[in-house]
Amino acid sequence: MQNKTVLITGATTGIGKATALAFAKGGYNVVITSRNQGRGEETMKEIKATGAEASFMVLDVTNEQDFAKLIADVVAKYGKLDAIVNNAGISGEQAGFLADSSSENFKSVLDTNVMGLFYGMKYAIKAMLKTGGGSIVNLASIAGANGILYSAQYCASKHAVVGLTKAGAVEYATQGIRINAIAPGAIKTDILKAAIDAGSYSEESIAAIHPMKRMGTPEDIANGIFYLASDASPFMTGTVLFVDGGYNAQ
Repeated sequence: MQNKTVLITGATTGIGKATALAFAKGGYNVVITSRNQGRGEETMKEIKATGAEASFMVLDVTNEQDFAKLIADVVAKYGKLDAIVNNAGISGEQAGFLADSSSENFKSVLDTNVMGLFYGMKYAIKAMLKTGGGSIVNLASIAGANGILYSAQYCASKHAVVGLTKAGAVEYATQGIRINAIAPGAIKTDILKAAIDAGSYSEESIAAIHPMKRMGTPEDIANGIFYLASDASPFMTGTVLFVDGGYNAQ
């Protein structure tokens, strides 16, 4: 039987990279994207070291035409696209309260976190409808279900991710396409490290807001993403899976 193929955006660091390795170990052909070619090629070597088939393609998710072409290229190379993980995202500036943040920054956050994810869903769905279906996993956040201090713009973008996930899931529920989202708590990634380095938060204060009193790891989230995308969750669609150390239970 031919291996399934997954496309993961923003897959050269943090959650994306851990997710790529999880799918590689799970027997998938893994296609990763990033704007950084050097980092992409290094990550592809790590994936191939697991024995998996892997490809790296340069992609800026905010470019709709490039995203459409990339998905067409994946289907041409591997026959079909079985799953896409819309992971690429940015946190934007840490500017304090909403009124102190810039409109330009908000537009940038929306372009990547919402429009980039929308393009991924749109063209993956078009491809999957032609080949019998597939699975989509979107990266939401605890910020997609709550208000987070100093993060109004990011919260807005992740609330939009949840809306796209749920509406898309309902629309394609009878057409073989499952669409789910994962909502991480605070995870030890480069994005969060930048916020800590900027003095917006400390690692101790972030850990303290989770009932488990620790931050998550990229692997914690990768395991959840793999479950949502795989055949282990055939009756799940429109779900937001919280992997957050208990944060959303408070």
